[in-house]
Amino acid sequence: MGRKVGLQTVELLTKPKLIATYTVVGPKEGEGPLKDNFDEILEDDLCGCKTFESAESKMQLHVVQEVLKKAHLKEQDISYVFAGDLINQLMPSCFMAREVDIPFLGLYGACSTFIEALSLASICLEADIGNHMMAVSSSHFSSSERQFRVPLEMGSQRAPSSQWTVTGAAAVVLAKKGNNVPRVTHITLGKVKDYGITDPNEMGAAMAPAAVDTIKQHFQDTGRKPSDYDIIVSGDLGSVGKQITTELLKEYGYNIGSNYIDCGDEIFDCKSQSTNCGGSGAGCSATVMSSMIYKGMIQKKYKKVLLIATGALLSTISNYQGETIPGIAHAIALEFGGE
Repeated sequence: MGRKVGLQTVELLTKPKLIATYTVVGPKEGEGPLKDNFDEILEDDLCGCKTFESAESKMQLHVVQEVLKKAHLKEQDISYVFAGDLINQLMPSCFMAREVDIPFLGLYGACSTFIEALSLASICLEADIGNHMMAVSSSHFSSSERQFRVPLEMGSQRAPSSQWTVTGAAAVVLAKKGNNVPRVTHITLGKVKDYGITDPNEMGAAMAPAAVDTIKQHFQDTGRKPSDYDIIVSGDLGSVGKQITTELLKEYGYNIGSNYIDCGDEIFDCKSQSTNCGGSGAGCSATVMSSMIYKGMIQKKYKKVLLIATGALLSTISNYQGETIPGIAHAIALEFGGE
């Protein structure tokens, strides 16, 4: 069984295995620098549906079905599916879940949802309450834009500090057993941090303090240092949030710059694709970590990886009422190899 390490970290002694992943992204993401890493690139971000929300749900269902094929499993083999997205009442995730014969737990952690799902799935395996779990996360530019910002039809100019919500979905199957695959060794669950940011176009700045707090706590709890990891990956801080995180961690004595990347900073060519500060969304970390990072571990490019996903916990109501934007960040440590 797992054991508590320090204040916020759990060491998983059984080391749950990530045995299969599947990713699908939209046309814009398919034109970006990481296009060769994704399993599938959509030609139409409506997926043949009438609404963008339905399209996002269809993306989720598709990655669930495809990752089961990769893992050579059936729906009945999965004990629980942990899934989430950015839309009110988790509409895409719930509508995906009604199409499958798997017990469902819906999660909302904003853009931190993917690591939250992986964490809970890993804890369930560690607790020996199932042999296989699934983690799913998605976002869609058009559905998120009209919920959190402005209707697309308005054609509003985007702020220089804004980010582009990734259209994409990813699913991961975790198992108690598996050979030569990434294994979850530690989970560091984060605290909500709020440094007074009110502008929804400043997501990177709003989430960076939470990322700093969780990364710092992970190092303090485990006794590890940045150089112990081949790569440290944050979810969707974008170029601004990434810079803030790097600078703030230096104040605590941690220099992560040499082996640190951010999924939101990697998924687009910000200049040529006009995405300002990069990508964001619950599908951002999910698709990049489940493709480029996962494949990098399978190919033995990375042996030890620290993944951190951050979320801005605002809502349309809180924004209209002038509330500040709380942030959250969760982290998991992966190691490749072994049983």
